[in-house]
Amino acid sequence: MITTTQIEMALGHVNDPDLGRSLTELGMIENIKVDGLKVSFDLVLTTPACPMKKKMSDDCINAIHELVDRNAEVEINLTSKPQPDPKADFQKEFTGVKNIIAVASGKGGVGKSTVAANLAVSLAKSGAKVALVDADIYGPSIPLMFHIEGEEVYGHKVGDKTYMLPIEKYGIKLMSVGFFVDADKALAWRGPMASGALKQLLTETWWDEVDYMVVDMPPGTGDIQLTLAQTIPVTGAIIVSTPQQVALADVVRGVELFRNESVNIPVLGFVENMAYFTPAELPQNKYYIFGNGGCRRLAEEMNIPLLGEIPLVQSIAESGDSGKPAALFTPDKTNDPVRDAFDTLAQNTIREICKVVKGSEKE
Repeated sequence: MITTTQIEMALGHVNDPDLGRSLTELGMIENIKVDGLKVSFDLVLTTPACPMKKKMSDDCINAIHELVDRNAEVEINLTSKPQPDPKADFQKEFTGVKNIIAVASGKGGVGKSTVAANLAVSLAKSGAKVALVDADIYGPSIPLMFHIEGEEVYGHKVGDKTYMLPIEKYGIKLMSVGFFVDADKALAWRGPMASGALKQLLTETWWDEVDYMVVDMPPGTGDIQLTLAQTIPVTGAIIVSTPQQVALADVVRGVELFRNESVNIPVLGFVENMAYFTPAELPQNKYYIFGNGGCRRLAEEMNIPLLGEIPLVQSIAESGDSGKPAALFTPDKTNDPVRDAFDTLAQNTIREICKVVKGSEKE
């Protein structure tokens, strides 16, 4: 005679192919019923379209035949339950954050953090309430770029919960993992640890009212980027590249990350960083050291806006090292190509966000 306990123990040997944990441990087996040699139960899937449902069903039947009774008649009912939306939790708690802009890159070394910092500055100069989140967890650079290394983060109690208060400078609310780790030591964190730290950074900070939250994403298209994109309700993404072909190839992968069905985040546009070299003494001259128009051509091919072309100028690196982003207003300079390039980027970004918001309202 077959018992429910025998079925439970047999199914305990069947693992989810993706997670490597048993179906019973994951709570995917429900309503086990036994009537003589007839066995039935529900196999609860995360989605009806689960690509591994046949393999899991076959593995369940084989486990029962091998570990319980070869003559058992097994009936499996495939069901699914709606999964909680982590983005909904963020939206519910942070209703004051209106638009979230993910600044990403397919590879490192293209100046993504510089673009993110100066975009935040230019947005703040327009009168908007801006936040900048340093989510580049293995290489946090925002504390250095705003000269706020070693700043202490204080708590802010709201109701029965205590939040972290962001550091404010140049009218921008700043939060970085760099505030909590030793800048001289490498972070030896695996993907889940890094993803958890980023979620905590975002959800346990008191942002209050924010018009634009700029998130400096880690470079690449791996697990951390995917988890972050699926966790927070990103309005749109900006992808930063340099003109070289090797960098542009990674841009395509970055676009595919955000266009992935499980992510589905609009790509607001591209930013070509180090687009051309302009000498300080000859601001009208342009020298295309890394190639001319590569990002613009790719933008046209993929029907994605080119939001800005940032020149290669020594002052950009110097301003980042000194804690004064290049986009800061300089009243003694009526014509500043660097400042103007970042201001144009901010204006184009706002325009594209308006299109995305209007499009979602129509839906």
